[in-house]
Amino acid sequence: MDFQAIIVDFDRTLLHTDKTISDYTVKVLLDLQKSGVRLFAATARPERTITEYCEIIPFDAVTTLNGARTISGENVFENPMNTHSAEEILRQLDSIAGTVISLETGNGLYANTDIPIWKPTVTNNILDLPGTEKIYKILASHPEMPAEQINVKLPEDAYISVADQKLIQVMSVSAKKWNGIQKMLESYDITPDQAIYFGDDNDDIEPIRRCGCGVAVSNALECVRDVADYITESNDEDGVAKFLTGLVQSI
Repeated sequence: MDFQAIIVDFDRTLLHTDKTISDYTVKVLLDLQKSGVRLFAATARPERTITEYCEIIPFDAVTTLNGARTISGENVFENPMNTHSAEEILRQLDSIAGTVISLETGNGLYANTDIPIWKPTVTNNILDLPGTEKIYKILASHPEMPAEQINVKLPEDAYISVADQKLIQVMSVSAKKWNGIQKMLESYDITPDQAIYFGDDNDDIEPIRRCGCGVAVSNALECVRDVADYITESNDEDGVAKFLTGLVQSI
């Protein structure tokens, strides 16, 4: 295929389980970028948690927070949640005793309890935040309840995505990875059929289907592998880089 863009998910796709990127993978991606291929990232992470990776690999554009915020050059595209919708969803989650709730906002991460790995600002007034903060994403988990059992009645302008089979993420219907990817591609006059996408989780299914070449790592969810054009080796085996190396050698 005549590919002009490589789009990668971070966790469990590009990154090893220990959250590192191998020198081999970095070299493969940088060599392709030097040859004129655009490098894009599409992740559920907020910007503050990808800075170190963007210093190693200078991505041409990134879509973050599942598409709630996309940065392409000097252009920034945002899809925050409706204030009233966020308030209603938070009320429902708060009514489920023991639910761990956090909010990605314009001023960082807030939570109703400490989450050491994320280092949020802990607040007892999380229900009040939609009135004062721009809400990009609501996250919820429960220590004794699978993600699919955290029942929330959603307004029409919001949707749920389940990450890593244990965390629900609620966002605006406009905040989807594919919408962010389209913005990145349009910024560089690249069509979806000229892009290769790599992913592993539920929110990677649509990009895998819609890009010219959709690739799942071998550790991806079965539903992701089922829709992929190709399956490469796992994230810990540098599957992204190995697939790209093989593709370049075959051209």
